[in-house]
Formats: sequence, C-alpha cells, structure tokens
Amino acid sequence: MFEFSVIGGKTAREIIAGSRSDIVRTVRETYLTHDAGDSVNPDSYFLRFPDKPDSRIIALPAYLGGEHDVAGIKWISSFPGNIQDGIPRASAALLLNDYATGYPFALLEASQISAARTAASAVLAAEQLTGGRTTARLTVVGAGIIARNILEFFHAQEWSIGELVVHDQSAEYAEALADHARTALGESASVEADRDKAITGADVVLFATTAGEPYVVERDAFVPGQVVLNVSLRDIGAEIVHGAYNIVDDVEHCLKANTSPHLAEQKYGNRDFMTGTLAQHIRGEVGTDSDRPVIFSPFGLGVLDLAVGAHVYSAARATGDAVEIRDFFGETTRW
Repeated sequence: MFEFSVIGGKTAREIIAGSRSDIVRTVRETYLTHDAGDSVNPDSYFLRFPDKPDSRIIALPAYLGGEHDVAGIKWISSFPGNIQDGIPRASAALLLNDYATGYPFALLEASQISAARTAASAVLAAEQLTGGRTTARLTVVGAGIIARNILEFFHAQEWSIGELVVHDQSAEYAEALADHARTALGESASVEADRDKAITGADVVLFATTAGEPYVVERDAFVPGQVVLNVSLRDIGAEIVHGAYNIVDDVEHCLKANTSPHLAEQKYGNRDFMTGTLAQHIRGEVGTDSDRPVIFSPFGLGVLDLAVGAHVYSAARATGDAVEIRDFFGETTRW
C-alpha cells in the first residue's frame, strides 16, 4: 500500500520499444472505455508565461476505470524555443494514484509515455480511417520526436508504405527523419522541400509540427479521400476543417485552445462539421467516405497517459527496473 517507485525515461522507452503493438491495443481499449463513460477526464490546465507566449506547462488530471482503475496527473511542458538549442521541445512527469486510497504509488518520466500514446492514437486512427494498414504514399510534415515515434508505431503495426515523404522547414531535420526511416525502419524515404508537392498525391498526411496557428489554408489543400492526421492540431485552416469529415478523440476537449476544429467552430458558429469521435467510428456509430478529406484531430486525453503509464509501470515492476523509494511517506498511521 505504501510502496512508491520511480521509473526513468530510458526504462520507459525500452519498454515502449518492445511493446508498441500492445500499446496500440491499450489505446484502443482506453478510447472505448472513455466513450462508455467509465473515466473522468477534466479539462487540461494551462500554465502560461507573459514573457514566453509560445511556451506552456499543462496539467492533465484523469481517472480511468475498466481494467485499470487508476487515477493520476501528467505535468507536461512545451517550450518550442528548446529546438533552437537542439533539445526536445517537451518534457513531462506522470504521477499515478491508487484509486482505493488516493495514495500516489509511482512517478514516471513521461515524455516517452506522452509520445507513445500520441503515436499509438495516430496509427490507430490511420488504420481505422483507411480501413487497413497500407498506403501508397505517406507524407510527414514536421520532422521531430513525435513524427519519429509515429513512424516507429507504423512500423510496429507492420504497415505497408509504398513511399514515405518528409517535409520540414529545416532541411537538416527532414533528412534526419528520412534517414532514420531508411536505416532503422527499412522504409523508402525521401525529403521534399516544397510542402504542397509533399502533400500532393499522399493517401495519408501527418502533421506533427510546433505550429501555433494555421498556415495550410487553401480550400483545395487536400483532396477527397485523403486521411489527414492533424496531430499538432493547429496547422490547418478553419475553412478546410469545415469542408471535411472530422474525427476527434473527444469533442469537448478538442474544441478548445484555438485548435483547427475550435477555429472552425468560432468562424461558423456551430459544430455541424463535426463527424464524431474515433471510438464512435470504431463502434460503427459514425462513418466517413471518400467524397471529402478525412481529418483526425486528437487533443490528447489524460486517460491515455494513465493507460500507457500503467502499462510501463507494470512492465518495469516485473523486470525489476522500477526504483523503489523506501519511506517515501513520512507517516503511514494516524497515531
């Protein structure tokens, strides 16, 4: 009851690397559990700074029932300026709480967990919305850590990718991701400096950037039938969103914080353009077709962090890689 463990990022990444397909299944089950109402997922809380308007630290509290029955909170920072110094934009910690007593029992380095749950949800959505695990051309816009993780999850799910095209404002980063795809994942990958050319002809387009506002605003930027994984949430203009099928992880959560769907709601004054959630699509309650682009916009749910965090915690305990902090709690009896 009073055990408390710490799990570092190296351990988390090793566990994730060996169980990506399991994590995709866990994310799928979590979406369905959340859709069934067996969860509590409050709004995220944003800490912003007057002299750093592009930076923030976000708190994501949540409770996940089902087979997990765990509560907790992820505390994740996003400092885009870090990229200029060659260090990752995001850093995070995840605290897990026992639901019976409320006592915390584990602290995990969570940037790996956050990236994994984001990647798993994107790949799950791609499979659900394309109806398979095959794409003639996959275009990746944004060549950072999230994009790398998503490609690793595509690989783990044994996707057949005919052509992989990478676009980034930084030619160095684009080539680094393309080289990783070639050498580590065995993909035929190339770099395209022109964003429009990169997108043209792609069956699946992935946005994984640090953009703060839309820059893809042409109404014909995407063609009917294209599946767009809007992971970074703010790359796409409201007009494009309004003319597409829109699948999200959670409607109320996604229509906040000036995401592309939120901008569309503000511009058009309604939510009629929303198709539904990924869980509803999995259950067959909503559908998409090939007459319009299909956009998946995952705001990112705290329950996903809990599910993946619990998976990492259990694996680390089983292998002896969780570091137990003895006497973490100063008092364990009332008297």
